[in-house]
Amino acid sequence: MPSFHVLIAGGGIGGLCLAQGLRKVGVDCTLFEAAGDIVPSGYRLHMNGAGGRALKECLPENLYELYMQTSRATPRREVFVQLDHQGNELGARPHIGPPNDPVRPHTAVNRRTLRQIMAAGLEDVIHFGRTVTGFEQNGDRVRVHLDDGSSATGDVLVAADGINSVIRRQLLPEVPVVDTRVLGMYATAPLTDELAATLPEALFDGFAAASGPDGALIVYGIYQPRRPVAEAAAELAPGARIDPVDPYIMVNLGIMPGSPFSCEVPDLWKASAEERHDVMRKAVRGWDPALAEAVARIDASTLFPVAVRHLEPAEPWTTSRVTLLGDAIHAMPPTFGAGANNALRDAAALTRALAEAAHGEVPLLKAIAEYEAEMRAEVFPILRASADPRAFDSDFLPDELTVPGRD
Repeated sequence: MPSFHVLIAGGGIGGLCLAQGLRKVGVDCTLFEAAGDIVPSGYRLHMNGAGGRALKECLPENLYELYMQTSRATPRREVFVQLDHQGNELGARPHIGPPNDPVRPHTAVNRRTLRQIMAAGLEDVIHFGRTVTGFEQNGDRVRVHLDDGSSATGDVLVAADGINSVIRRQLLPEVPVVDTRVLGMYATAPLTDELAATLPEALFDGFAAASGPDGALIVYGIYQPRRPVAEAAAELAPGARIDPVDPYIMVNLGIMPGSPFSCEVPDLWKASAEERHDVMRKAVRGWDPALAEAVARIDASTLFPVAVRHLEPAEPWTTSRVTLLGDAIHAMPPTFGAGANNALRDAAALTRALAEAAHGEVPLLKAIAEYEAEMRAEVFPILRASADPRAFDSDFLPDELTVPGRD
């Protein structure tokens, strides 16, 4: 096989999966990640059949097994549940995506654990603390420029650098980032036996969202791995740096613009940890005691604010040696729990396309064009639907999205 090298900008979920996939099929790559390490950037991630199958395709067998064993234990139902603020179930809908594994279904993971699993064995591929600042194309080569003044060249450049992608801004400057004006905070609370015994059963299904009368929204998500993380890592990836994680409940606050509750909220980015926790506690005043207790038990050091943004679906663009995956091209609100799964889907599909090109089976630009067309067809409908204001309603599912098994 002729020399063929792929440059990857960004070491998030999609970029790491792509690097693992390319290594598995014998394609050389280099990944540049701006952060100095795999830093915490969120907590529990919902996983569906699309994301799980992509990981099976891209990861070596031991790392895929480690992902499965450190995934959340199988719940009684794998659904999105809508509750009122007194814990009464208002409705439920299946998660979107292809059919799940009936024996050991894909459920949910701890985000940092998944990234550490995907980084294992890539020490010679990942360059931490290196930020891609731009690129130039010159015939059959692509050069990336880095923030330290250096550069690197390859046959293909993949933007996996998130919603603020500098690659997308240069390649597709007309694609807008949309600020929904929805604010929120992510946090976790230790899932003790005492707390678990008090929580409504619906919180142990998939994701559960409870709405208050003043416009506050709390999303709950349990993380109890099938096997203790440290124990599984020691057996399946000895020597890999994978931090232990105890069971927790993720507790996310959503603040709708113009709601009565939004008027009580200070500047979350300037607030202290205790002030942020106080906002969360105020959000559940008068709620079911168990729902409120999960908020009261939040570890304040885990609280961080978010501004919910998304990209508009891009019009088809001219294919080149620079392509995109994940949030760099279809960042979406978290309403369907589909963002990470679609980044993984992209990574597997792009791995197949680049492997065909590298092995001379398909011309490179044709392979990339087919990947991009498929990605737009499969993911852009989910992007559009996730940005719909009705997306948190349990009975909302647009006609353009199909859920296998849904009546």
